[in-house]
Amino acid sequence: METVSLWFNLITMEENQNPDAFYEKLKGQLYDTATWPSEYLYKFIVKSDSTGINDIESLFDNMGAVINTTESKNGKYTSVSINVMMETPEDVIAKYKEVAEKVEGVISL
Repeated sequence: METVSLWFNLITMEENQNPDAFYEKLKGQLYDTATWPSEYLYKFIVKSDSTGINDIESLFDNMGAVINTTESKNGKYTSVSINVMMETPEDVIAKYKEVAEKVEGVISL
């Protein structure tokens, strides 16, 4: 199986102005770059002193996800990388939206 690893910064001005268009473009790129189902690598950044790490991990419970965390040099932020099998690009997008909705202060990459 191939692993899809697309890096998208979900918080740029253009995307905030038209998130539907952004997600539609992402869906097309995901269909163009992989055969589905496929492994997908999510990347998130949260403040280290928040509940964000646990919140993100709980949203991927029981999905067979491999989760790695790396604290920043000064310890202020933590990167959360999640490698998980996803069925469709729509499922990838739904998970991005769920994390954004449920995890305060998260940055999605």
